[in-house]
Amino acid sequence: MAKVKATVHGAVSIVNAIANQKGATLGIALKVEATVEASPGKGISIQSERSLSSRLINKTIEKVVSKKDLEQNKISIKLDSEIPTGYGLKSSSAISSAVALACAKIFRPKLADQQILLAGVDASIESKVSITGAYDDACSCYYGGFNVTDNAKKKRIQFEKGPSNLIAVIFIPKNRKRGNLKKLKILSSVFENAWELSKKANYWDAMIINGLATASILNSEPKIITGLIEKGALGASVSGNGPSIAAVTKKENETAIKKVFSALEGNIIVSKISNEKAEVHEV
Repeated sequence: MAKVKATVHGAVSIVNAIANQKGATLGIALKVEATVEASPGKGISIQSERSLSSRLINKTIEKVVSKKDLEQNKISIKLDSEIPTGYGLKSSSAISSAVALACAKIFRPKLADQQILLAGVDASIESKVSITGAYDDACSCYYGGFNVTDNAKKKRIQFEKGPSNLIAVIFIPKNRKRGNLKKLKILSSVFENAWELSKKANYWDAMIINGLATASILNSEPKIITGLIEKGALGASVSGNGPSIAAVTKKENETAIKKVFSALEGNIIVSKISNEKAEVHEV
């Protein structure tokens, strides 16, 4: 019998990848833990507090564990997540990476990071959890720091550690309504420009452009992005496809940033920027 625990962190968007399949993200400290146990038998059992996509989890396991091993092992998975699901904070990328990493540790210890990462990305596409497979999200969840990616080619174009003195102040609106994602393509040249900036490590301008563009399309108020910058945010944007909004700032501006959000209905989460790589160990 083997039992392991994998830890993977969440991320916020710098550039949304839907328009052009090119994205940029930044790791945050909110985490997902997947505890995976394999014992003689057959079948997969999943235990988690939230109704997470069991289809995504099953697909991820199938990508890593061979048919023969699936025939001979009962696999139990317990998930603990600090990341709210369905708000654009990359919970599904973190979950699929954590499950893939834990399963690889037990069944395929020689699997490289990139293969583990792609198992989760491919499972995300096949279980229809993500349109692009969210390679950009998966990279920041897995490696931490800034990651600028070409999702179509599944390549990291630019990556570096994020400044450790920064926090992300994240607003989780009460209203979960998202805008029409297809409309993001209307501004594809704007997203392309934002991505080019992030490729040159000009992350905050990229994030602000992305923020104004996504907010105008995805039912958020673009004025809020400007308000956050005015109060000291280095960058601010709708995260993912929303509806959460993330502002990255120095610790001393936390109160001022929270005040901007306080006019809206919802909750606020504060998380450190994370440069921590996904990790797994036996328990």
